[in-house]
Amino acid sequence: MSMRNIAIIAHVDHGKTTLVDELLKQSGAFRDNQRVAERIMDSNELEKERGITILAKATSVVHNDVRINIVDTPGHADFGGEVERILNMVDGAIVLVDAAEGPMPQTKFVVGKALKVGLKPIVAINKIDRFDARPDEVINEVFDLFAALDANDEQLDFPIVYGSGRDGWMNYSPEGPKEEMLTPLFDLVLKHVPEPNVGEGPFRMIGTILEANPFLGRIITGRIHSGSIKPNQPIKVMDADGKLIEQGRVSKILAFRGIERQPIEEGRAGDIVAIAGLTKGTVADTYGAPEVKEALPAQPIDPPTVTMSFIVNDSPLAGTEGDKVTSRVIRDRLMKEAEGNVALQIEEAADKDSIYVSGRGELQLAVLIETMRREGFELAVSRPRVVMKKGDDGVLLEPIEEVVIDVDEEHSGVVVQKMSERKAEMVELRPSGGNRVRLVFNAPTRGLIGYQSELLTDTRGTAIMNRLFHDYQPYKGDIGGRSTGVLLSNDNGESVAFAMFNLEDRGPMIIDAGEKVYEGMIVGIHTRSNDLEVNVLKGKKLTNMRASGKDEAIKLTPPVRMTLDRALSWIQDDELVEVTPKTIRLRKIYLDPVDRKRLAKSKSAQIA
Repeated sequence: MSMRNIAIIAHVDHGKTTLVDELLKQSGAFRDNQRVAERIMDSNELEKERGITILAKATSVVHNDVRINIVDTPGHADFGGEVERILNMVDGAIVLVDAAEGPMPQTKFVVGKALKVGLKPIVAINKIDRFDARPDEVINEVFDLFAALDANDEQLDFPIVYGSGRDGWMNYSPEGPKEEMLTPLFDLVLKHVPEPNVGEGPFRMIGTILEANPFLGRIITGRIHSGSIKPNQPIKVMDADGKLIEQGRVSKILAFRGIERQPIEEGRAGDIVAIAGLTKGTVADTYGAPEVKEALPAQPIDPPTVTMSFIVNDSPLAGTEGDKVTSRVIRDRLMKEAEGNVALQIEEAADKDSIYVSGRGELQLAVLIETMRREGFELAVSRPRVVMKKGDDGVLLEPIEEVVIDVDEEHSGVVVQKMSERKAEMVELRPSGGNRVRLVFNAPTRGLIGYQSELLTDTRGTAIMNRLFHDYQPYKGDIGGRSTGVLLSNDNGESVAFAMFNLEDRGPMIIDAGEKVYEGMIVGIHTRSNDLEVNVLKGKKLTNMRASGKDEAIKLTPPVRMTLDRALSWIQDDELVEVTPKTIRLRKIYLDPVDRKRLAKSKSAQIA
């Protein structure tokens, strides 16, 4: 059976996973009476909750006796490490673009990578049924984007289909007909995407996706570059320089058939397969027959731009909610994560109690922390810091991001003002239809940490912000941080409604009554710029004239709820987020007020 390998590329929320659902349904991958979940490719619990694709996944469908292997790629640049590897496996790409929003930064990021490796794109204009759809303008924007990314003439002569992935139809005209369902898209893939380009010689494959299976051990997925592979065949693993990592035998070969992986007796060149039986090989390594001497070239990976400290939880409440609390267990879990995620870098600190984790952005690290807390881990994490580097001439360089903000015209002034305070340079301002404008900035990554929630407040929730790593530029100078201080608990115990009611004029609380607190824990946001220690444990003094029942009449203002993402971007350098399976707490690094004053004095002495 001949085959095609394609990737689906799109911005976050432009509908690629929904389109894959329809491709699977219409190709007969499911029984007629089979119950199928929505967005079936988003198998990860966090993917379903957030509505984004985090992990790249492969599936396959059969159309006109041709097997089409489809790779669903993440749309968010924070998970770009997944994308860069995946492009080694495919020979073509469907670029899915929203009919109203047009090509967005994340699309630009992935498309740029795809064009560079020579993939020929098919452009699919999705959500054509939107009331604000503007397909003709979007096509022009896509062409301009490809041209700006140095596409060659063949890549610029891209075929176009229009349709609605949710409604399950695509055609060569925005009006339809819709009766042909997704057949025009299938036909275009067969006609436009070449058969896999296979090399000569024995079995060779680059590892692309790594996962751990409780029954089969390490499973590595990739596309077979040359030769064929059978179970029990001896193979070896080499790194990018051709150095031998390990030798072993293949215990099982799995291929994607619909949404399930099935064991096969032979994997042939060009097919995407998963192999089990090796213990050390990882992604970007070359898997080959024993006689292979040279490694296959692997796609370079962009460097991480943000780093955080993962610290053993040493608060008074440590170990009360999670069962994985020691530095050894946390380190092993992070090392395991780094094996399969090439965009992460793990480095152990000298004190052994903290580990530096570097990645592409706050979202990637927040997803890792959220996954760990659901697995029963307890840990404390610091505020994200950007990864600086020195230039050839000794000048300090910092990462700059391209920021695209779509916002209502009435709020554009405050966005421009706030971004300029964060040392951002405006590159473009243009109307985007429906009384909205698109603002494009080049901004330091430092200035964007914590801006998302502030942006939503300033624009009453109407702004959409997208970010993409641009390049490294000379250090832009100091950027102002959070303007408010915090309210700190001055003792250990349980918060009391009576005490919190009397503290409401000091600022909004971030905890509820009846929650466990400890000395140095952040319980609220101070209305002024300084930190203030408060007593949230103080109950009402009971006398013959003052009954305790009156407490029931106290109505507290609902607390400001700190999600993990918001907490990470809101804290300052001297604060930590304590993460447990049940609770997210904020605290100072030094819980003792004497230690905090000593640290403040030493800092002011250094400045003087």
